[in-house]
Amino acid sequence: MVVVGDTHGDYQASRLVVKNYLDRNTFLIFLGDYVDRGPSSRENIDYLLELREKNQNLILLAGNHETYPVLECSPADFWDSLVTTPQLKNYYRDVFLKLPLAVAGNGFLALHGGLPDVKTLKQIDEIETGDENWFRITWADFRDKPGEYLGDFLGRPKLGKDYFQRVMKSLRRNVLVRSHDPLAPERMFDNRCLTIFTSSAYGRERKIAITNLNRCVHSVEDFEIISF
Repeated sequence: MVVVGDTHGDYQASRLVVKNYLDRNTFLIFLGDYVDRGPSSRENIDYLLELREKNQNLILLAGNHETYPVLECSPADFWDSLVTTPQLKNYYRDVFLKLPLAVAGNGFLALHGGLPDVKTLKQIDEIETGDENWFRITWADFRDKPGEYLGDFLGRPKLGKDYFQRVMKSLRRNVLVRSHDPLAPERMFDNRCLTIFTSSAYGRERKIAITNLNRCVHSVEDFEIISF
């Protein structure tokens, strides 16, 4: 399995990952934020959507930039480019709002931003667009500090170590893989939370995370982090 962080219009990054890793034996999980910031948002998302139609092993999760029609974000250059084509804007809105919020595997959970306050994986499937748990998945950040809810900054909830440990225990997952927050350390919570980015939009190395699904993930150490 290969986990891909925010690509943010980095069409080249998406193509490289797909070329090198997508096959019938490998799942590719993209963590959202395919549009805005980078130079090729539409090319990037159209490429991934087309591939998804042909490859069940390609999983596209929702990020906060895909849910702009529900809750606006900035920058929004992709959405701004659709102002004069409302039919196209409605098309992307409808497609994006159907994207899954999370995917779980042997010991891990992958999503875009923060953990929802739920007790079972089934409850994630029952989250409604726009509710508090939807907001936490698409918008929340983590800080490696004690506590549950650590406050709100620029509309982004900050969640602490106690919250992380409580929810992960309820969900019976060992490791969370997410993206969303370029200010977060790559590893948090005693190597149980991995934050990765696969876009050049932030002027940093593109990274992906690889693990073997045949074994249980116990720690971030069970992922191989590759830069390119």
